[in-house]
Amino acid sequence: MVPQGSRAELEFGGPLGAAALLLLLPATMFHLLLVARSGPARLLGPPPYLPELEELWSPWALLLCLTWLGLQATLYLLPARKVAEGQELKDKSRLSYPINGFQALVLTALLVGLGVLAGLPLSALPEMLLPLAFAATLIAFIFSLLLYLKALVAPASALAPGGNSGNPIYDFFLGRELNPRICSFDFKYFCELRPGLIGWVLINLALLMQEAELRGSPSLAMWLVNGFQLLYVGDALWHEEAVLTTMDIIHDGFGFMLAFGDLAWVPFTYSLQAQFLLYHPEPLGLPLASVICLINAVGYYIFRGANSQKNTFRKNPSDPRVAATGRRLLVSGWWGMVRHPNYLGDLIMALAWSLPCGVSHLLPYFYLLYFTALLVHREARDEQQCLRKYGLAWHAYCRRVPYRIVPYIY
Repeated sequence: MVPQGSRAELEFGGPLGAAALLLLLPATMFHLLLVARSGPARLLGPPPYLPELEELWSPWALLLCLTWLGLQATLYLLPARKVAEGQELKDKSRLSYPINGFQALVLTALLVGLGVLAGLPLSALPEMLLPLAFAATLIAFIFSLLLYLKALVAPASALAPGGNSGNPIYDFFLGRELNPRICSFDFKYFCELRPGLIGWVLINLALLMQEAELRGSPSLAMWLVNGFQLLYVGDALWHEEAVLTTMDIIHDGFGFMLAFGDLAWVPFTYSLQAQFLLYHPEPLGLPLASVICLINAVGYYIFRGANSQKNTFRKNPSDPRVAATGRRLLVSGWWGMVRHPNYLGDLIMALAWSLPCGVSHLLPYFYLLYFTALLVHREARDEQQCLRKYGLAWHAYCRRVPYRIVPYIY
């Protein structure tokens, strides 16, 4: 019996919660895709219709998804500008990771640009979102099953802290193996930032191009959404090494939760604002656009500043720009104001991405609502891990920094 799998430590409501999420997450994604293109665009309530299997299944969509994954895997294997070491594992070893995500983004942009010049109908991509999302979901399920089977023969030292309860549904969802690899190809690290994030940018661009074809030029609102989200993705890939210290990499196993999230949920739900604007154009004047840009800039400033301080501290806790207390806890700068200032910046940016869509519909604000719930849940998981790791020092830090994400509110 594995102690990490004890019922007291099961997350997401245990096996029943995991089984519900296996159905609820894909259903939510398809609901959003359907209502974004409908006239009422109601977030709450039934979808406008239930698509037939013929509308969802397309061999061409499956081939396109597999080609996309193959392209990103090829770019992952190209010589990297840097090779970084991950955190120390149970067996005291460290894995190596190529830092070439931004390189993959630039090369993808060049290839797509050449393709468009050669006649690639990128603006037709929005009409394929339903079958592409279906294909990505199918790939995520099959991939997760293969990962689960691979983990059955993995050594105990390779298992994740929480994905080995012994319940197949729960372990399939959460992921049993921490760092599933074939040779040096790390599946979790590859999926974390590459195909989904870059795919999100590509879908946004395709929506912008289709709007230009329909209305003569892209709207200012569409430009803002594309620009804000491209900055976010570019920043994540430029600072790719920082992902090696995140909960996804050092704690969570690689199962359906992350595989579906990376390959399907991110590109098809994070592009929701651009999808909404294509079917529901929103007039936006320069004064309001300037205010929205300022909001995004404030969010990005907090987000990047907090993450940079954290990375500086993790590399060198003695750096004079940061300060520590107790057992190496960062308490200076943004981290002396709230315990998770990077989450605060994330949420402010999420608001800025939604505001160009106006305030007549709740649908474009789904990302903000979902992300708030996600970060509050993640923050609670962080708190539990920090309490176990730092003990009394964590209690002292919490007394010194009482607010979790939003100063004076939460």
